Amino acid sequence: MQVQFRECDFFNLWIWLELSTVPSPIECQYIEEVFNSWFFMGKLGGFNAENLQVQETGLDISYLDYEAETADEALMSVMHNMGEVQFQGVWARCWFDLGTTDAIALDVLINTLQQFSKDYVHLERLIIGGENEDWPIPGSGQPAFFDEDM
Repeated sequence: MQVQFRECDFFNLWIWLELSTVPSPIECQYIEEVFNSWFFMGKLGGFNAENLQVQETGLDISYLDYEAETADEALMSVMHNMGEVQFQGVWARCWFDLGTTDAIALDVLINTLQQFSKDYVHLERLIIGGENEDWPIPGSGQPAFFDEDM
């Protein structure tokens, strides 16, 4: 799977997947579940790079003294919003407002999609940010549920 980054605005970010073939209904459901799961973890603050106590400890985590106070003092790092996953031909896309989540969230998504591509649905390309000339973003790039009159 090729990974490309285009213009990235964490508050208005489109993520695009190019598949090898038009996805079946079950493959569409799998893709939706990946995005929904990733967003839910982000909504709960799971991608907070300020609190990586286990990672920073190294390989020997036996009897790790996890410091709840350190976790409580970390700044909030949460995703704000997600649009519906959309499909057109061999493309899938989804809009996100990543809010204050840290960039580690994108690493986790890329790692997940790389394995997903090997085990479930072959993905040709992942594009993070920007627009896709094969499937233009309507209007200003905001998802359909966003009220432009606000």
